[in-house]
Amino acid sequence: MVLNPVKRDKKSQYDQKLCRLLDEYSQVLVVAADNVGSTQMQSIRQGLRGHSILLMGKNTMMKRSIRIHAEKTNNNDIQNLIPLLVGNVGLIFTKGDLKEVREEIAKYKVGAPARVGLIAPIDVVVPPGNTGLDPSQTSFFQVLNIPTKINKGTVEIITAVELIKKGDKVGSSEAALLSKLGIRPFSYGLVVLSVYDNGSVFSPEVLDLTEDDLIEKFANGVSMVASFSLAISYPTLAAAPHVFVNVYKNALSVAVATDYSFPQAEKVKEFLKDPSKFAVAAVVVDAPASGQEKEEQKEEPKEEEEGSDDEMMLDIFGD
Repeated sequence: MVLNPVKRDKKSQYDQKLCRLLDEYSQVLVVAADNVGSTQMQSIRQGLRGHSILLMGKNTMMKRSIRIHAEKTNNNDIQNLIPLLVGNVGLIFTKGDLKEVREEIAKYKVGAPARVGLIAPIDVVVPPGNTGLDPSQTSFFQVLNIPTKINKGTVEIITAVELIKKGDKVGSSEAALLSKLGIRPFSYGLVVLSVYDNGSVFSPEVLDLTEDDLIEKFANGVSMVASFSLAISYPTLAAAPHVFVNVYKNALSVAVATDYSFPQAEKVKEFLKDPSKFAVAAVVVDAPASGQEKEEQKEEPKEEEEGSDDEMMLDIFGD
């Protein structure tokens, strides 16, 4: 089969462009482009201009270009992108912050009506209130078991009703009712499915992790390593502080139970020989505080005495 020269040139240009981007960029976002229109796609390209490039194409063509480029450059890491090219997907090549690029993409989501046959990405709830429809339209609500009443010549929904559940197909009655009510329940845009960074592939949820989250996870990991090391008596750097503390406790116990001693154990032995030293130490610590209380108590009577003297002077002069 002889390829059309025009198609051959387009494939060649696409292949060169993809290979150039793979050489130039080390970070790639794999995005789903379901239900995204051409106008919306153009707006996204303009928003990413300057720091990122969006590339769409047939999955077979992208896979082929990636394989060929990996063989030419001996860079097998980029082949990790091949399993991710499933469905209606595109590639965003970027040198910027991955989280900021994802946030920029999310700005271009647009509302869309519920079309017949679509799979609902979210639950659709019809809120209560006046619909503005005349009483002749009540048949739509009766078919869908939505409680209504006539109020001032218009149909009013009494309670909120879950019209479509997430994952269900949109039926003709649901689509017609939502259209009459002017409700556009769905919003569509590019959705980040996977993140490729220097050969590593991970979920986009990783981009939401903060420094505090990483520190907490690292601390939990160190704690688990230390616990496991102590349990199997295997020395590790994480368990070293706990090992030293346990050794010190054991040495202190031996020193207290025997005549063996070392400088750190002398104070403990002194306290055990004369427990009254504990009380002496406690008194020394509380002494400054008790001294201050005594001074305050001494000052208070002076004020009372001054007050009583004034009263006596008033009594003498008969005032």
